Amino acid sequence: MSPLAETAGLLADRTRAAFCLALLDGRAWTAGELARHAGVRASTASEQLSRLVAGGLLAEERQGRHRYVRLAGPEAAGLVEAVAAYAPEDARPRTLGRSARQGAEARARTCYDHFAGELGVRLADGMVARGLVAEDSGLAVTPEGRAWLADVLGHRQRPGSRRPLVRGCLDRTERRRHLAGVLGAALCATAFDRRWVRRVGSGRAVLLTPAGDEAFRGLLDVRA
Repeated sequence: MSPLAETAGLLADRTRAAFCLALLDGRAWTAGELARHAGVRASTASEQLSRLVAGGLLAEERQGRHRYVRLAGPEAAGLVEAVAAYAPEDARPRTLGRSARQGAEARARTCYDHFAGELGVRLADGMVARGLVAEDSGLAVTPEGRAWLADVLGHRQRPGSRRPLVRGCLDRTERRRHLAGVLGAALCATAFDRRWVRRVGSGRAVLLTPAGDEAFRGLLDVRA
């Protein structure tokens, strides 16, 4: 079997796909938490998680008796989000709670370590409009963008880092591009550190705070 077929096969199972989508929040989950999230037995979760780890999509850490798993990195997260973007639209939510959660995630959520949803797309548009990112021949961070990354977000690229400064990521709800890479991750981390956004419940949805609304208006002319 080809490597492509093997990787596709990992995401072809509903339980494994549910695990990967949950882990797009960028945090580490225990096997038990993922089992409850997907509605499967602990033994089933353990078996499926082992396959995902062996396939390179997840990485695991052990602390005492607890086994934590997270997405293996931004490349794995980008793959999961891209596949999700090509999937058919979700069926009508069966409960009011699920409908509210989906609505909140469509407005603003994390995609591994950067912003997605309507907020993520607006931020991407704002960075292009402000000349921080150019899209003439593929996405690239401009000299102004590099200065903004260092001076405003306080980020310095580590020597030898192989992660791209910016990368487009197809948003599964907006069906447009939001920004990943070093720039997207630095903006997301700064927003959490400065309390421009806060998480909503235990999922991927985030809420823009009054301070964040003011900051994004001033920095990128992005309004809530």
